[in-house]
Amino acid sequence: MELGTSSRRCKVVHSLRFRLFIAFTIVILVAVGAIYFFVSRTTGGEIHQYGERSEQLRFSRVGFELYRYYREHGGWEGIQPYVEQWGSLYGHRIILTDASGVVVADSEGKLLGQLYRPDILGGRLPALWGGSTPGTLYISPEPSAGFPSPVSLSQAVSRFLLWGALLAIAIAFLFTFFLSRRISAPIKALASAARRLGQGDLSQRVELKDKGEMGELAQAFNSMASDLERAEQLQRNMVADVAHELRTPLSNIRGYLEAVRDGVIKPDADTIRSLDEEAALLSRLVDDLQELALADAGELKLNPQPEDIGKVINKTMAAMQAQATAKGISLLTDLPGRLPLCDIDSHRISQVLHSLLDNAVAHTPGGGTITVAAREQNKWVEISVSDTGEGIPAEELPNIFERFYRVDKSRTRTTGGHGLGLTIAKRLVEAHGGKIEAQSEVGKGSRFTFTIPTSSNLANS
Repeated sequence: MELGTSSRRCKVVHSLRFRLFIAFTIVILVAVGAIYFFVSRTTGGEIHQYGERSEQLRFSRVGFELYRYYREHGGWEGIQPYVEQWGSLYGHRIILTDASGVVVADSEGKLLGQLYRPDILGGRLPALWGGSTPGTLYISPEPSAGFPSPVSLSQAVSRFLLWGALLAIAIAFLFTFFLSRRISAPIKALASAARRLGQGDLSQRVELKDKGEMGELAQAFNSMASDLERAEQLQRNMVADVAHELRTPLSNIRGYLEAVRDGVIKPDADTIRSLDEEAALLSRLVDDLQELALADAGELKLNPQPEDIGKVINKTMAAMQAQATAKGISLLTDLPGRLPLCDIDSHRISQVLHSLLDNAVAHTPGGGTITVAAREQNKWVEISVSDTGEGIPAEELPNIFERFYRVDKSRTRTTGGHGLGLTIAKRLVEAHGGKIEAQSEVGKGSRFTFTIPTSSNLANS
């Protein structure tokens, strides 16, 4: 029970959503903290300077008013109401003494007529006058009760900034929570789909409306899932087809042997020839499967040498001539006067041509034409096999190079082969570094094209 709880806790700590939340939280705290610190410091300094300038301006104004009053009245008689008014207006205690130090005006009215000791206010500002002036002005450095000082005002502003920062952090946390959830949701969907895909459910797809990177990731996942599902289906079909292709000759061989054993037929030359044909068919199928396995594993042995591709084409055409003539099909070549030497395994390329020609003869009716052409193209030689046969439907073209695939499902192995020829041809061409493709139109024929490298191409590479 404790292990399960610990595992869940560890999973939460390492989840993307939690890490996003922590990352956003740190960023928000650092940003808001930095803003609060600099704004608070700057605001406090500005308020303090503003307060000092304002105080100096007010005190200068008080001194100027006192100076003018004395000039107009010739003494300090009647000055008390003015001093009280200024003290109330500016929020500071103001004391005015005459030349002998006796208080003639006090904004609080407590020291009138008394000899003033400067330490009563806890500080003093020198009078506007000096020397033989008729009096001295004292103004308390701290404001009276009820009047905010620059320090208290700065503290109040800092408190408001702090509360604003805390409110901003709280709101940011809410946005962070929902944003991290929104970001992690498609990733969780992909992870869940990938987990079910790994468990064998190849029908898993992810539906995301995001057009950004997450949308591209979802599309890549769906494409991968489709490819895996298709590969799985092809593998199942291949296993079924291999079993079928092997079962047929084995059943025939077994049937012949049982018939001979039961005395139904005699082990004469015809029976032995039939057994030999079935065994040869079985051997060819096994050899083709082994060759495909080697090609898929990248272990197909090639012996590339500079070869005259024109001679290879003519030799393969001559070997197919009898089969084409028996069906009433014309074999034609369209070769330029000179083709460059190609670094190829001539036996393997001849095998590719033989598979393509055999496929063309099988799907071309009597009186038709099969043409083999070649031309040089950017340090490659392109070879094509074109026929005037029945053609291949467009929806079937993407699958014709798959194992055991037949366009006409009604064909038997005797009329349509076992369906490995084009697959092996594709692997052999790719092993040479080339590519093979097909174009076709139903009722007009097909054209298979593959490329092989020239000697100069391989030398430069």
